[in-house]
Amino acid sequence: MNIPMVDLRPLLAATEPVWRANLEALFERMQFVLGEQVAAFERELAQSFGAGYAVAVGSGTAAIELSLRAAGLGESGAEIIIPALTSPFTAQAVLAAGCKPRFADVLPDSLLLDPQDAESRIRKRTAALLAVHLYGQPANLAELSKLARRRGIALLQDACQAHGAQLDGRPFTHFSRAVASSFYPTKNLPCLGDGGAVLTDSRSVAQQLRLLRDGGRRSDQTSRIRALNTRLDEMQACYLRAFLPKLGEWNVRRARLAALYDQALAGCEPLRPVARTPDSVCHLYVVRAPRRDHLRRHLAQHGISTGVHYPVPLHLQPAFRDCGAKRGDLPIAERACRQILSLPLWPYMPEGAVEQVAARIREFYRRS
Repeated sequence: MNIPMVDLRPLLAATEPVWRANLEALFERMQFVLGEQVAAFERELAQSFGAGYAVAVGSGTAAIELSLRAAGLGESGAEIIIPALTSPFTAQAVLAAGCKPRFADVLPDSLLLDPQDAESRIRKRTAALLAVHLYGQPANLAELSKLARRRGIALLQDACQAHGAQLDGRPFTHFSRAVASSFYPTKNLPCLGDGGAVLTDSRSVAQQLRLLRDGGRRSDQTSRIRALNTRLDEMQACYLRAFLPKLGEWNVRRARLAALYDQALAGCEPLRPVARTPDSVCHLYVVRAPRRDHLRRHLAQHGISTGVHYPVPLHLQPAFRDCGAKRGDLPIAERACRQILSLPLWPYMPEGAVEQVAARIREFYRRS
């Protein structure tokens, strides 16, 4: 049996009556940009995630960029502290907003932003911390928000991998004025292309975000501020509205499969799962795997797909070489990027597939 990293077909089948009805309503109205489906999705998303407002945009990258611009940091050249272990699109969004990434190291067990290391990198030009909720697990928002207040800088959040997550029962918008989400097809709440949103409890921030996503306009042809064209597509909203009511169920299923991985891989030395807390929504199941590339080839030979999120820390990528860090400066992230491996995980994955993956991993390390 081949085991892909993600399979969207069962998600589509389980929700087909809803998304088909949404598409029929869309084609009846024939308004394909910022219409009824996007407006309804924004209301439903805000309610589901415990936020006052949701502003749907073209991608998670755009959501991060607009969060920075809405915070008054656009074109400021200010430094934004982000973890060195995350998607390169996090740092690309910082650059697109006219700011400069400054990379900090991560915690050795969870691989989330290390608050102490982040504080050590704050300088006069530092304007914000960008907390990344990596692999579905919330960063330490309580400590990071205290740090931001103590040092007089903003706190923003990249929650592109953490749909439906909260921290100790509190929505992410409790901790900062803007929270960015992505609906890339592999995410817990996916669409069938690119899409994103910013969540906020601030009416004024939501109004600013709506201007920023639509060329600075207010339903007319007058640009009031420098802005972007990054609007969630109406067709994607049709699918997102169908998927959103299933998100809680799908996250429970992800947690179940992650727990099965934990059991099946227990005692499989030297492999080590990345630590999770009960707040994790298990976007990815990630392990630290010595001889990772050899293990990947072994699994691929048996029809098992894997991923690496992410193989190169951001400070060692060419696009960010002028951001003030060199090889050896962020040793935990550098070491992790040589070992991390994402195993197959999606809500309708058969439980037997977990044992099949684990059996091949144990086989590899026994032979090694």
